Amino acid sequence: MDGDALIEPAGAANGARVVTLRARPESLRLAAEQTAILVVDMQNAYASPGGYLDLAGFDIAGAKGAIDKIAEVLTVARAAGLPVIYFQNGWDADYVEAGGPGSPNHFKSNALKTMRKRPELAGTLLARGGWDYELVEALAPQPGDIRLHKTRYSGFFNSQLDSVLRARGIRNIVFVGIATNVCVESTLRDAFHLEYFGVMLEDATHQAGPDFVQQAAVYNIEKFFGWVSSVADFTAAFSQLPES
Repeated sequence: MDGDALIEPAGAANGARVVTLRARPESLRLAAEQTAILVVDMQNAYASPGGYLDLAGFDIAGAKGAIDKIAEVLTVARAAGLPVIYFQNGWDADYVEAGGPGSPNHFKSNALKTMRKRPELAGTLLARGGWDYELVEALAPQPGDIRLHKTRYSGFFNSQLDSVLRARGIRNIVFVGIATNVCVESTLRDAFHLEYFGVMLEDATHQAGPDFVQQAAVYNIEKFFGWVSSVADFTAAFSQLPES
């Protein structure tokens, strides 16, 4: 933390329920009514053995720890009345939304590349309606939670996220999920550009790739695009609120 530095987003002081969240590089004063949890891509594809990341050769060993931490966050968030928004990344069963050879996504998506290398997997990875696309069982949405679909790394691209947040008066987004260096960071960057205050709970995320890409994503977010906190600090702040 940067000494006693404290950021107070406009309107926070006027909220009925305001907390101080310890974060880097500054702590934040957040109104609960203006804060939502964004659970990024906690799907079998990214967090389960036999899912896309695992089949593509990425180390998913840290996913279990992220799942456990996210479960802690969601328990506190729901009790405090914070909206919980789940993202699921993928495409229609025919992969029209993936873009085809006219899209860079066709060439950069590791899921699409894996299916081209292994024809027996064709149609199985990140296809809506399939096991790979589904959220992990341990983090199943609860009544009142919101589920959104996205077709690219950023959750703001061609999705309903911005309108869902603005309709609820949300200014602050707490990020958890996978992958830190891809979809989490991409969405948080766009949140910054759209004037949202983005906070990532670093121990409730997991990267796609070696440890240094997690460190790089944390550095980028802390220095340029938002704030970085922890599950313990989130819990300490928001568990003080009366149950909603």
